[in-house]
Amino acid sequence: MLYPICIEKVSDGYVVSVPDVPGCFSAGDTLSEAMLNTKEAIAFHIEGMLEDGEELPKAHPIEQYINHPEYKDFIVTVVDVDLSHLMGKAEKINITVPSLLLHRIDQFVATHPEYKNRSNFLAQLATNKLLSA
Repeated sequence: MLYPICIEKVSDGYVVSVPDVPGCFSAGDTLSEAMLNTKEAIAFHIEGMLEDGEELPKAHPIEQYINHPEYKDFIVTVVDVDLSHLMGKAEKINITVPSLLLHRIDQFVATHPEYKNRSNFLAQLATNKLLSA
């Protein structure tokens, strides 16, 4: 899941806020470290939210924060956070799709390694669609 983050340069590194995940902050000495730490912080924060019975926070479009006055002097970007381990046990299902669609899905997955396989692609697509509804 892609979450927008807002990165502020401070004297001794970087401080990161995650506007779509209330209370989630991170930091790092370098920009790369701050972004990596933020991915972990988001995953842990959301895990705690779900354990407390809260909903998975919706990720808003990055454009919502790029021109926001609160983040005027910040670097605004996104991090891709794998939340699949929080979704529960995977269940095998059978679906029927047209052969051309299946072929196109397989071609897409083959050229986009961020999708581990066909099932992962379909699950991520469904998750993103449901969270943006």
